[in-house]
Amino acid sequence: MLNIIPMYFPEDKTEYIPAFIQLVLVVIVAGLVVFFFKKISKKQEAKAKELEERLKEEQKNQHS
Repeated sequence: MLNIIPMYFPEDKTEYIPAFIQLVLVVIVAGLVVFFFKKISKKQEAKAKELEERLKEEQKNQHS
């Protein structure tokens, strides 16, 4: 059997305001988290490329 959850839709639409504020805050925080992840990822990518180039140079110097 399906258990149907009763839905509650308030007559007074001002009851939606706190939920909307929470939704906006969660979306803003999620956007900030994505922004910081991208920023950190770019820094790590730059460090990895630098390390890779340095290792290639060292290998090149060892074979010379």
